[in-house]
This record gives sequence, structure tokens and C-alpha cells, in this order.
Amino acid sequence: MCHRDLAFVTFLAGDRKWSLLRNVRNTTVQESDMVTRYLQEESTCTLDIISYSSAQTQRLGMRLGELLSGGELILLNGQLGSGKTTFTQGLAKGLRITDVVSSPTFTLLKEYRSQSQPVSNETSTAEVVAMRPGCVQSEVHALYHFDLYRLDDPDEIVDLGFEDYFYNSDPGSGVCVVEWADKADTLWPAERLSISLDALDQEKRGLLLVATGVHYCELLRQLSEENV
Repeated sequence: MCHRDLAFVTFLAGDRKWSLLRNVRNTTVQESDMVTRYLQEESTCTLDIISYSSAQTQRLGMRLGELLSGGELILLNGQLGSGKTTFTQGLAKGLRITDVVSSPTFTLLKEYRSQSQPVSNETSTAEVVAMRPGCVQSEVHALYHFDLYRLDDPDEIVDLGFEDYFYNSDPGSGVCVVEWADKADTLWPAERLSISLDALDQEKRGLLLVATGVHYCELLRQLSEENV
């Protein structure tokens, strides 16, 4: 069930700034509410979110997944238990991936195919059908889920040939999600979506999404308008 009682959004674009309070049924923030703040400055945008449950964090990931068109790079940072894998599980649902998504800690990379995409390198890209009104249709056929927790040297990524995944921004190609991305900060392209997760208490999570580039800023703008 989506919680729509409160969504507080602040926009900043150049010298124009405005705030709005949407779908208010009371003035007190309840535990089920999600609070968002969206800021934009040139080609860098930020979205600051507080999630009050793991289910809500997963729904946020799912909505982002529904907005993706392929070729995106999503970098996740946060301590153990902060919700990185939970967020990725939701994102996979948004891409219509039905496999159980778990952390690839011992393998560096796990690849998942969308529901309508056969597991074969020779098959054509499958269309992901919009899951609800207002969703864009994309042709994402794969999720590449990286976990760099046990990475000792960023050059290992280059040696293994993984760097090619991160620089393929073609629409319809797979989406890359990288947990513990700060272990390879020097490798990432300029345009990407970085998400920092912070465990504020047992259930409550703070998520700071920083988008660099026009495409990623547009994703955040659309996400900020959602009631997750």
C-alpha cells in the first residue's frame, strides 16, 4: 500500500525556488510517511528522502526501476544494514525481474534478466511493459548487480573487464547497480546517479540521491513527484 499523506518537496532552479505540501490529511509526520526534498542546480540535482520502513525503501527502488530506460549507472553507498540490497531488490521489481535478488558479495557481479527476457546472450532486448499509468516504457533487459565490499584494488575491475559495463549508456542496455561504490570512486563516469543510505534507527533510513547529468536529473525530478 502506498502512503500518500505527506510529501514535502522543495525545488531550486537558478534563482527560482518554491515549496509545496501535497496530499495532506494531517500536519504530523507519521511513521508511514516518506519525506522528500528535491534540489536542482545546473546539471547536478539532489533528492533527500526519509523512508520509515524497508518496504517503503523497496518501493522507492521499484519506482526508480520503472523510470529507467537502460544504460544507467546507479552507485550505492552506506554501512552494512543500511538498505542497499533492499533498495536494489525494489529496483529489480521495477525492471520486471522475478528472480530473488541478493548481495553478490562473494562473486562481485550477479546478472538478472527481466521477466520476458530469456537468459541468452543471443536474444533481442525485451520490452518492459509499464506497470501502472504514468510509467514510461523501457527496453531494459538486464540488471548488473555489483558488490565491491571485498574489493582490495579498484584496478581489479579493469583487469576483469567490468569497466565496459559502466560506460555503456545506450538506451535498452542493462542497468548497473554498484554497492560499496566508494571503493572505486576514480573509475566512475561523470554522469551517474549516486545514492547514499543511512540507517537512522532500526527501520528508518535516510537516502540522499545525487544525480549528475541531464538524464539523471530528469529521473530525480520524476521520482520527486511520486507518492511512494
